[in-house]
Amino acid sequence: MLTAFARAFRTPDLRKKLLFTLGIIVVYRVGTHIPIPGVNYKAVQTCVSEASGNQGLFGLVNMFSGGALLQITIFALGIMPYITASIILQLLTVVIPRLEALKKEGQAGTAKITQYTRYLTVALAILQGTGLVATARSGALFSGCTVASSIVPDQAIFTTITMVICMTAGTAVVMWLGELITDRGIGNGMSILMFISIAATFPSNLWTIKKQGTLADGWIEFGSVIAVGLIMVALVVFVEQAQRRIPVQYAKRMIGRRSYGGTSTYIPLKVNQAGVIPVIFASSLLYIPALVAQFAGGNSSWKTWIEANLTKGTHPLYISMYFLLIVFFAFFYVAISFNPEEVADNMKKYGGFIPGIRAGRPTAEYLSYVLNRITWPGSLYLGLIALVPTMALVGFNASNNFPFGGTSILIIVGVGLETVKQIESQLQQRNYEGFLR
Repeated sequence: MLTAFARAFRTPDLRKKLLFTLGIIVVYRVGTHIPIPGVNYKAVQTCVSEASGNQGLFGLVNMFSGGALLQITIFALGIMPYITASIILQLLTVVIPRLEALKKEGQAGTAKITQYTRYLTVALAILQGTGLVATARSGALFSGCTVASSIVPDQAIFTTITMVICMTAGTAVVMWLGELITDRGIGNGMSILMFISIAATFPSNLWTIKKQGTLADGWIEFGSVIAVGLIMVALVVFVEQAQRRIPVQYAKRMIGRRSYGGTSTYIPLKVNQAGVIPVIFASSLLYIPALVAQFAGGNSSWKTWIEANLTKGTHPLYISMYFLLIVFFAFFYVAISFNPEEVADNMKKYGGFIPGIRAGRPTAEYLSYVLNRITWPGSLYLGLIALVPTMALVGFNASNNFPFGGTSILIIVGVGLETVKQIESQLQQRNYEGFLR
Protein backbone atom coordinates (compact mmCIF):
# COMPACT_ATOMS: atom_id res chain seq x y z
CA MET A 1 0.00 0.00 0.00
CA LEU A 2 2.80 2.41 0.89
CA THR A 3 4.54 1.52 -2.38
CA ALA A 4 1.38 2.44 -4.30
CA PHE A 5 1.22 5.85 -2.59
CA ALA A 6 4.94 6.48 -3.24
CA ARG A 7 4.52 5.65 -6.94
CA ALA A 8 1.42 7.84 -7.09
CA PHE A 9 3.33 10.85 -5.77
CA ARG A 10 5.99 10.29 -8.45
CA THR A 11 3.30 10.50 -11.16
CA PRO A 12 2.56 14.22 -11.87
CA ASP A 13 -1.20 14.07 -12.55
CA LEU A 14 -1.85 11.64 -9.69
CA ARG A 15 0.24 13.82 -7.38
CA LYS A 16 -2.00 16.79 -8.25
CA LYS A 17 -5.10 14.73 -7.45
CA LEU A 18 -3.69 13.58 -4.12
CA LEU A 19 -2.64 17.10 -3.10
CA PHE A 20 -6.05 18.45 -4.14
CA THR A 21 -7.72 15.79 -2.01
CA LEU A 22 -5.50 16.65 0.95
CA GLY A 23 -6.39 20.33 0.52
CA ILE A 24 -10.13 19.54 0.60
CA ILE A 25 -9.59 17.43 3.73
CA VAL A 26 -7.86 20.38 5.45
CA VAL A 27 -10.79 22.67 4.55
CA TYR A 28 -13.23 20.09 5.90
CA ARG A 29 -11.36 19.69 9.19
CA VAL A 30 -11.13 23.48 9.65
CA GLY A 31 -14.90 23.75 9.18
CA THR A 32 -15.51 21.22 11.96
CA HIS A 33 -13.97 23.67 14.45
CA ILE A 34 -15.83 26.88 13.47
CA PRO A 35 -18.82 27.39 15.83
CA ILE A 36 -22.12 28.63 14.44
CA PRO A 37 -23.57 32.02 15.51
CA GLY A 38 -25.65 32.05 18.69
CA VAL A 39 -23.65 29.39 20.56
CA ASN A 40 -21.75 30.01 23.79
CA TYR A 41 -18.47 28.37 22.81
CA LYS A 42 -17.06 28.41 26.37
CA ALA A 43 -20.14 26.61 27.73
CA VAL A 44 -19.90 24.01 24.96
CA GLN A 45 -16.27 23.27 25.82
CA THR A 46 -17.14 22.96 29.49
CA CYS A 47 -19.90 20.43 28.75
CA VAL A 48 -17.69 18.46 26.36
CA SER A 49 -14.96 18.17 29.01
CA GLU A 50 -17.50 17.16 31.67
CA ALA A 51 -19.00 14.53 29.34
CA SER A 52 -15.49 12.97 29.02
CA GLY A 53 -16.43 10.92 25.99
CA ASN A 54 -19.83 9.67 27.15
CA GLN A 55 -21.99 11.10 24.36
CA GLY A 56 -25.03 8.92 24.77
CA LEU A 57 -27.61 8.97 22.01
CA PHE A 58 -25.61 11.30 19.79
CA GLY A 59 -22.46 9.17 19.72
CA LEU A 60 -23.02 7.67 16.25
CA VAL A 61 -23.83 11.00 14.58
CA ASN A 62 -20.95 12.67 16.42
CA MET A 63 -18.60 9.99 15.08
CA PHE A 64 -19.70 10.57 11.47
CA SER A 65 -19.23 14.33 11.89
CA GLY A 66 -15.69 13.97 13.21
CA GLY A 67 -16.65 15.26 16.66
CA ALA A 68 -18.26 18.41 15.22
CA LEU A 69 -21.80 17.60 16.38
CA LEU A 70 -21.19 18.12 20.08
CA GLN A 71 -19.06 21.18 19.29
CA ILE A 72 -22.10 22.63 17.42
CA THR A 73 -20.01 23.91 14.49
CA ILE A 74 -21.00 24.77 10.91
CA PHE A 75 -20.22 21.17 9.88
CA ALA A 76 -22.02 19.74 12.92
CA LEU A 77 -24.27 17.46 10.85
CA GLY A 78 -21.34 16.29 8.74
CA ILE A 79 -21.98 13.71 6.05
CA MET A 80 -24.81 11.96 7.93
CA PRO A 81 -27.74 13.65 6.07
CA TYR A 82 -26.20 12.60 2.73
CA ILE A 83 -25.71 9.02 3.92
CA THR A 84 -29.32 8.87 5.12
CA ALA A 85 -30.62 10.37 1.86
CA SER A 86 -28.60 7.90 -0.21
CA ILE A 87 -29.93 4.94 1.77
CA ILE A 88 -33.52 6.22 1.50
CA LEU A 89 -33.23 6.68 -2.29
CA GLN A 90 -31.71 3.23 -2.64
CA LEU A 91 -34.60 1.69 -0.72
CA LEU A 92 -37.20 3.70 -2.66
CA THR A 93 -35.68 2.52 -5.95
CA VAL A 94 -37.07 -0.93 -5.21
CA VAL A 95 -40.52 0.42 -4.29
CA ILE A 96 -41.13 3.26 -6.78
CA PRO A 97 -41.19 2.17 -10.47
CA ARG A 98 -40.14 5.64 -11.67
CA LEU A 99 -36.89 5.50 -9.71
CA GLU A 100 -36.26 1.93 -10.88
CA ALA A 101 -36.70 3.07 -14.48
CA LEU A 102 -34.26 5.95 -13.90
CA LYS A 103 -31.71 3.52 -12.50
CA LYS A 104 -31.88 1.45 -15.70
CA GLU A 105 -31.40 4.48 -17.97
CA GLY A 106 -27.66 4.56 -17.34
CA GLN A 107 -25.70 7.74 -16.75
CA ALA A 108 -28.63 10.13 -17.36
CA GLY A 109 -30.85 8.29 -14.88
CA THR A 110 -28.05 8.11 -12.30
CA ALA A 111 -27.54 11.87 -12.59
CA LYS A 112 -31.25 12.43 -11.96
CA ILE A 113 -31.19 10.17 -8.87
CA THR A 114 -28.11 12.06 -7.63
CA GLN A 115 -30.04 15.31 -7.99
CA TYR A 116 -32.93 13.88 -5.94
CA THR A 117 -30.39 12.76 -3.33
CA ARG A 118 -29.07 16.32 -3.02
CA TYR A 119 -32.56 17.76 -2.52
CA LEU A 120 -33.36 15.12 0.10
CA THR A 121 -30.03 15.80 1.83
CA VAL A 122 -30.89 19.49 2.25
CA ALA A 123 -34.36 18.61 3.57
CA LEU A 124 -32.91 16.14 6.09
CA ALA A 125 -30.26 18.69 7.10
CA ILE A 126 -33.00 21.23 7.90
CA LEU A 127 -34.87 18.61 9.94
CA GLN A 128 -31.79 17.36 11.81
CA GLY A 129 -30.45 20.89 12.33
CA THR A 130 -33.76 21.97 13.86
CA GLY A 131 -33.69 18.95 16.17
CA LEU A 132 -30.08 19.63 17.21
CA VAL A 133 -30.78 23.30 17.97
CA ALA A 134 -33.91 22.38 19.96
CA THR A 135 -31.94 19.78 21.90
CA ALA A 136 -29.13 22.26 22.64
CA ARG A 137 -31.61 24.94 23.75
CA SER A 138 -33.34 22.57 26.17
CA GLY A 139 -30.04 21.41 27.66
CA ALA A 140 -30.67 17.77 26.71
CA LEU A 141 -27.62 17.65 24.40
CA PHE A 142 -25.38 17.35 27.47
CA SER A 143 -27.50 15.74 30.17
CA GLY A 144 -25.90 16.30 33.55
CA CYS A 145 -23.79 19.28 32.51
CA THR A 146 -24.01 22.22 34.91
CA VAL A 147 -24.05 24.88 32.15
CA ALA A 148 -26.04 22.91 29.53
CA SER A 149 -28.95 25.38 29.64
CA SER A 150 -26.66 28.31 28.73
CA ILE A 151 -25.23 26.79 25.52
CA VAL A 152 -27.73 28.86 23.48
CA PRO A 153 -28.17 32.04 25.56
CA ASP A 154 -30.35 33.85 23.03
CA GLN A 155 -33.43 31.72 22.33
CA ALA A 156 -35.13 34.15 19.95
CA ILE A 157 -36.71 32.72 16.79
CA PHE A 158 -34.32 34.68 14.53
CA THR A 159 -31.29 33.17 16.27
CA THR A 160 -32.75 29.67 15.94
CA ILE A 161 -33.43 30.14 12.21
CA THR A 162 -29.90 31.50 11.69
CA MET A 163 -28.37 28.47 13.43
CA VAL A 164 -30.42 26.02 11.36
CA ILE A 165 -29.51 27.83 8.12
CA CYS A 166 -25.81 27.77 9.02
CA MET A 167 -25.84 24.02 9.71
CA THR A 168 -27.84 23.30 6.54
CA ALA A 169 -25.41 25.38 4.48
CA GLY A 170 -22.54 23.53 6.14
CA THR A 171 -24.04 20.20 5.09
CA ALA A 172 -24.39 21.48 1.51
CA VAL A 173 -20.73 22.56 1.54
CA VAL A 174 -19.65 19.14 2.86
CA MET A 175 -21.63 17.49 0.06
CA TRP A 176 -19.96 19.81 -2.49
CA LEU A 177 -16.48 19.06 -1.08
CA GLY A 178 -17.15 15.34 -1.42
CA GLU A 179 -18.20 15.75 -5.05
CA LEU A 180 -15.06 17.83 -5.72
CA ILE A 181 -12.92 14.95 -4.47
CA THR A 182 -14.88 12.55 -6.68
CA ASP A 183 -14.51 14.74 -9.81
CA ARG A 184 -11.07 16.29 -9.41
CA GLY A 185 -9.43 14.22 -6.68
CA ILE A 186 -8.73 10.51 -6.34
CA GLY A 187 -12.47 9.67 -6.34
CA ASN A 188 -14.91 8.22 -3.82
CA GLY A 189 -15.24 11.65 -2.18
CA MET A 190 -18.09 11.04 0.28
CA SER A 191 -16.47 7.88 1.60
CA ILE A 192 -13.13 9.66 2.08
CA LEU A 193 -14.79 12.45 4.10
CA MET A 194 -16.50 9.77 6.20
CA PHE A 195 -13.10 8.08 6.66
CA ILE A 196 -11.52 11.35 7.81
CA SER A 197 -14.40 12.11 10.20
CA ILE A 198 -14.02 8.76 11.97
CA ALA A 199 -10.20 8.70 11.97
CA ALA A 200 -10.09 12.23 13.46
CA THR A 201 -11.66 10.98 16.71
CA PHE A 202 -9.16 8.15 17.22
CA PRO A 203 -6.30 10.07 18.94
CA SER A 204 -8.50 11.74 21.57
CA ASN A 205 -10.42 8.54 22.34
CA LEU A 206 -7.21 6.53 22.67
CA TRP A 207 -5.68 9.14 24.96
CA THR A 208 -8.86 9.14 27.09
CA ILE A 209 -8.50 5.38 27.56
CA LYS A 210 -4.87 5.89 28.56
CA LYS A 211 -5.77 8.56 31.13
CA GLN A 212 -8.57 6.45 32.59
CA GLY A 213 -6.33 3.38 32.85
CA THR A 214 -4.86 2.20 36.17
CA LEU A 215 -2.28 -0.40 35.09
CA ALA A 216 1.20 1.09 34.52
CA ASP A 217 -0.27 4.57 34.38
CA GLY A 218 -2.73 3.46 31.69
CA TRP A 219 -0.19 2.14 29.19
CA ILE A 220 -1.32 -1.48 29.65
CA GLU A 221 -4.89 -0.57 28.68
CA PHE A 222 -3.59 1.62 25.85
CA GLY A 223 -1.45 -1.19 24.41
CA SER A 224 -4.27 -3.72 24.81
CA VAL A 225 -6.66 -1.49 22.86
CA ILE A 226 -4.07 -1.06 20.09
CA ALA A 227 -3.58 -4.84 19.91
CA VAL A 228 -7.35 -5.45 19.78
CA GLY A 229 -7.61 -2.83 17.04
CA LEU A 230 -4.93 -4.50 14.90
CA ILE A 231 -6.57 -7.92 15.31
CA MET A 232 -9.94 -6.43 14.32
CA VAL A 233 -8.46 -4.72 11.25
CA ALA A 234 -6.89 -8.01 10.12
CA LEU A 235 -10.20 -9.84 10.65
CA VAL A 236 -12.22 -7.19 8.80
CA VAL A 237 -9.78 -7.14 5.87
CA PHE A 238 -9.95 -10.94 5.64
CA VAL A 239 -13.76 -11.06 5.64
CA GLU A 240 -14.26 -7.98 3.44
CA GLN A 241 -12.04 -9.51 0.76
CA ALA A 242 -13.75 -12.91 0.98
CA GLN A 243 -16.16 -13.74 -1.83
CA ARG A 244 -17.87 -16.67 -3.49
CA ARG A 245 -17.15 -16.68 -7.21
CA ILE A 246 -19.98 -18.17 -9.28
CA PRO A 247 -18.51 -19.35 -12.64
CA VAL A 248 -20.29 -18.09 -15.76
CA GLN A 249 -19.71 -19.44 -19.27
CA TYR A 250 -20.78 -17.54 -22.40
CA ALA A 251 -21.67 -19.60 -25.46
CA LYS A 252 -19.99 -19.00 -28.81
CA ARG A 253 -21.97 -17.14 -31.45
CA MET A 254 -21.17 -16.97 -35.16
CA ILE A 255 -21.96 -13.58 -36.70
CA GLY A 256 -20.93 -13.66 -40.33
CA ARG A 257 -17.50 -15.26 -40.44
CA ARG A 258 -16.52 -14.17 -36.95
CA SER A 259 -16.94 -16.00 -33.67
CA TYR A 260 -18.05 -14.07 -30.59
CA GLY A 261 -18.33 -15.19 -26.98
CA GLY A 262 -17.00 -18.41 -25.62
CA THR A 263 -15.41 -16.61 -22.66
CA SER A 264 -15.46 -17.60 -18.99
CA THR A 265 -16.00 -15.19 -16.12
CA TYR A 266 -17.56 -15.21 -12.67
CA ILE A 267 -20.07 -13.39 -10.47
CA PRO A 268 -18.38 -12.26 -7.23
CA LEU A 269 -20.73 -12.60 -4.25
CA LYS A 270 -19.12 -11.04 -1.17
CA VAL A 271 -19.55 -12.65 2.23
CA ASN A 272 -20.42 -9.22 3.64
CA GLN A 273 -22.61 -8.10 0.75
CA ALA A 274 -24.45 -5.49 2.86
CA GLY A 275 -21.38 -3.64 4.14
CA VAL A 276 -21.89 -1.39 7.17
CA ILE A 277 -25.53 -0.51 6.36
CA PRO A 278 -27.11 -3.09 8.75
CA VAL A 279 -25.09 -1.71 11.68
CA ILE A 280 -26.25 1.85 10.92
CA PHE A 281 -29.88 0.71 10.54
CA ALA A 282 -29.83 -1.25 13.81
CA SER A 283 -28.16 1.59 15.75
CA SER A 284 -30.62 4.15 14.42
CA LEU A 285 -33.62 1.98 15.22
CA LEU A 286 -32.46 1.36 18.79
CA TYR A 287 -31.91 5.11 19.28
CA ILE A 288 -35.58 5.90 18.63
CA PRO A 289 -37.09 4.51 21.91
CA ALA A 290 -34.33 6.09 24.00
CA LEU A 291 -34.76 9.42 22.19
CA VAL A 292 -38.52 9.38 22.78
CA ALA A 293 -37.99 8.57 26.44
CA GLN A 294 -35.44 11.39 26.79
CA PHE A 295 -37.88 14.04 25.57
CA ALA A 296 -40.95 12.58 27.30
CA GLY A 297 -42.01 14.20 30.53
CA GLY A 298 -42.96 12.52 33.77
CA ASN A 299 -41.90 9.17 35.17
CA SER A 300 -44.26 6.73 33.49
CA SER A 301 -43.66 2.98 33.62
CA TRP A 302 -42.80 2.63 29.92
CA LYS A 303 -40.22 5.43 30.19
CA THR A 304 -38.64 3.78 33.22
CA TRP A 305 -38.52 0.41 31.42
CA ILE A 306 -36.87 1.94 28.32
CA GLU A 307 -34.30 3.80 30.41
CA ALA A 308 -33.49 0.62 32.32
CA ASN A 309 -33.25 -1.75 29.34
CA LEU A 310 -32.68 0.10 26.06
CA THR A 311 -30.32 2.95 26.92
CA LYS A 312 -27.43 1.00 28.45
CA GLY A 313 -25.22 -0.72 25.92
CA THR A 314 -24.20 -3.40 28.41
CA HIS A 315 -27.74 -4.57 29.18
CA PRO A 316 -28.42 -8.16 27.93
CA LEU A 317 -31.73 -7.14 26.28
CA TYR A 318 -30.04 -4.27 24.42
CA ILE A 319 -27.21 -6.53 23.25
CA SER A 320 -29.64 -9.24 22.07
CA MET A 321 -31.88 -6.80 20.19
CA TYR A 322 -28.86 -5.07 18.62
CA PHE A 323 -27.42 -8.38 17.38
CA LEU A 324 -30.76 -9.67 16.02
CA LEU A 325 -31.50 -6.36 14.26
CA ILE A 326 -28.10 -6.44 12.54
CA VAL A 327 -28.72 -9.99 11.29
CA PHE A 328 -32.23 -9.03 10.09
CA PHE A 329 -31.11 -5.88 8.28
CA ALA A 330 -28.21 -7.76 6.66
CA PHE A 331 -30.67 -10.15 4.98
CA PHE A 332 -33.10 -7.30 4.26
CA TYR A 333 -30.50 -5.09 2.55
CA VAL A 334 -29.04 -7.97 0.52
CA ALA A 335 -32.56 -8.88 -0.64
CA ILE A 336 -33.26 -5.38 -1.98
CA SER A 337 -29.78 -4.64 -3.37
CA PHE A 338 -29.15 -7.90 -5.27
CA ASN A 339 -31.87 -9.23 -7.56
CA PRO A 340 -31.11 -12.83 -8.65
CA GLU A 341 -33.91 -12.82 -11.24
CA GLU A 342 -32.53 -9.70 -12.93
CA VAL A 343 -29.01 -11.17 -13.00
CA ALA A 344 -30.33 -14.45 -14.43
CA ASP A 345 -32.30 -12.60 -17.14
CA ASN A 346 -29.26 -10.56 -18.15
CA MET A 347 -27.13 -13.70 -18.36
CA LYS A 348 -29.75 -15.43 -20.50
CA LYS A 349 -30.04 -12.38 -22.77
CA TYR A 350 -26.31 -12.40 -23.57
CA GLY A 351 -25.96 -16.18 -23.85
CA GLY A 352 -24.41 -16.80 -20.43
CA PHE A 353 -25.05 -19.73 -18.12
CA ILE A 354 -23.68 -21.30 -14.94
CA PRO A 355 -22.15 -24.71 -15.71
CA GLY A 356 -24.55 -27.45 -14.60
CA ILE A 357 -27.47 -24.99 -14.08
CA ARG A 358 -30.13 -24.31 -16.70
CA ALA A 359 -30.60 -20.71 -17.78
CA GLY A 360 -33.59 -18.68 -16.55
CA ARG A 361 -35.49 -19.53 -13.39
CA PRO A 362 -33.15 -22.37 -12.18
CA THR A 363 -30.24 -19.91 -12.36
CA ALA A 364 -32.14 -17.33 -10.27
CA GLU A 365 -33.03 -19.98 -7.69
CA TYR A 366 -29.41 -21.16 -7.52
CA LEU A 367 -28.11 -17.59 -7.06
CA SER A 368 -30.70 -16.95 -4.34
CA TYR A 369 -29.72 -20.18 -2.57
CA VAL A 370 -25.99 -19.34 -2.64
CA LEU A 371 -26.63 -15.74 -1.55
CA ASN A 372 -28.67 -16.86 1.48
CA ARG A 373 -25.98 -19.36 2.48
CA ILE A 374 -23.13 -16.81 2.44
CA THR A 375 -25.23 -14.03 4.02
CA TRP A 376 -25.52 -16.03 7.24
CA PRO A 377 -21.80 -15.92 8.13
CA GLY A 378 -21.65 -12.31 6.88
CA SER A 379 -24.50 -11.19 9.13
CA LEU A 380 -23.12 -13.05 12.17
CA TYR A 381 -19.72 -11.49 11.53
CA LEU A 382 -21.29 -8.01 11.42
CA GLY A 383 -23.13 -8.65 14.68
CA LEU A 384 -19.98 -9.83 16.47
CA ILE A 385 -17.89 -6.91 15.17
CA ALA A 386 -20.55 -4.43 16.27
CA LEU A 387 -20.51 -5.85 19.82
CA VAL A 388 -16.82 -5.02 20.31
CA PRO A 389 -17.59 -1.60 21.92
CA THR A 390 -19.84 -3.37 24.44
CA MET A 391 -17.04 -5.73 25.39
CA ALA A 392 -14.74 -2.71 25.64
CA LEU A 393 -17.14 -1.04 28.08
CA VAL A 394 -16.81 -4.04 30.38
CA GLY A 395 -13.15 -4.84 29.85
CA PHE A 396 -11.54 -1.39 29.66
CA ASN A 397 -14.20 0.83 31.25
CA ALA A 398 -14.15 2.78 27.98
CA SER A 399 -16.70 5.25 26.68
CA ASN A 400 -19.49 4.52 24.23
CA ASN A 401 -17.20 5.83 21.50
CA PHE A 402 -14.62 3.08 21.83
CA PRO A 403 -12.18 3.96 19.02
CA PHE A 404 -12.07 0.50 17.46
CA GLY A 405 -15.81 -0.04 17.38
CA GLY A 406 -17.38 -2.18 14.70
CA THR A 407 -18.89 0.64 12.64
CA SER A 408 -15.72 2.72 12.58
CA ILE A 409 -13.42 -0.20 11.72
CA LEU A 410 -15.73 -1.45 8.96
CA ILE A 411 -15.89 1.99 7.33
CA ILE A 412 -12.18 2.78 7.69
CA VAL A 413 -11.02 -0.59 6.33
CA GLY A 414 -13.60 -0.58 3.52
CA VAL A 415 -12.78 2.95 2.37
CA GLY A 416 -9.05 2.34 2.74
CA LEU A 417 -9.15 -0.80 0.58
CA GLU A 418 -11.30 0.92 -2.06
CA THR A 419 -8.99 3.98 -2.19
CA VAL A 420 -5.87 1.85 -2.57
CA LYS A 421 -7.55 -0.14 -5.38
CA GLN A 422 -8.45 3.09 -7.20
CA ILE A 423 -4.91 4.45 -6.92
CA GLU A 424 -3.43 1.15 -8.14
CA SER A 425 -5.85 1.00 -11.09
CA GLN A 426 -4.90 4.56 -12.12
CA LEU A 427 -1.21 3.65 -11.80
CA GLN A 428 -1.72 0.63 -14.05
CA GLN A 429 -3.38 2.82 -16.70
CA ARG A 430 -0.42 5.23 -16.70
CA ASN A 431 2.37 2.64 -16.51
CA TYR A 432 1.05 0.09 -19.02
CA GLU A 433 3.93 -0.96 -21.24
CA GLY A 434 1.97 -2.81 -23.92
CA PHE A 435 2.58 -6.19 -25.51
CA LEU A 436 5.70 -5.16 -27.44
CA ARG A 437 8.67 -3.83 -25.46
